[in-house]
Amino acid sequence: MSETKRLFFAIELPAPLQRKIVRWRAENFVPEAGRPVQAANLHLTLAFLGEVSDEKRQALAAMAGRIRQPGFTLQLDDAGQWLRSRVVWLGTRQPPRGLLQLASMLRAQAARSGCYQSPQPFHPHITLLRDASHAVAIPPPGFSWHFPVTDFVLYESVFARGRTRYTPLQRWTLNE
Repeated sequence: MSETKRLFFAIELPAPLQRKIVRWRAENFVPEAGRPVQAANLHLTLAFLGEVSDEKRQALAAMAGRIRQPGFTLQLDDAGQWLRSRVVWLGTRQPPRGLLQLASMLRAQAARSGCYQSPQPFHPHITLLRDASHAVAIPPPGFSWHFPVTDFVLYESVFARGRTRYTPLQRWTLNE
C-alpha cells in the first residue's frame, strides 16, 4: 500500500507580505483572540485535496501543469471571523476573475480525481487565527495589501511535534 500525503493547492504569500500581515495582526488582535498561524504558513488555499496517494498526486500535478491562465493581482482588504470553524481570516472584497477561475479549475480537477470538494462556495481567504472560539473585534476597513500572483503551489501539510508545517512540493507559473 502506498503512503498518502495531506495535500492542497494554494497561493503562496511573499515573505515580506507575510511579515507585514503578522505585524498588523499583532497590533489589531489581542493574544486571547485565537492561536496565530505562523508567518510561513500564511497562504490562500485554492483547492484542498486531503489524503492523496503518490499516484494521484502525480495525476493532479500533471493536470495542474496543463492550466493556461494569466497571472493577476490579489488585493487583501477584507477580514472576518467564522465562529463555526473558529477562524479569523483575511480576504478580498473583490476576488479577481483569475483567482476564481484558477480555484474553479483546480477544484474541478480534484473532484474528478476523487478528492472530496466542499459544496460551500469558494471564499478566498488567508487564515490568521485558529481556535477563535469567541467573537473578536475585526479591524475597521482601511487596511490593504496587494501583490502579483504569478504562480500557484502544491503543498503538503505535515503535523509533527505539535505543529503543522506546510511544505511546498511543486510550483506552476501562470502565463504572462
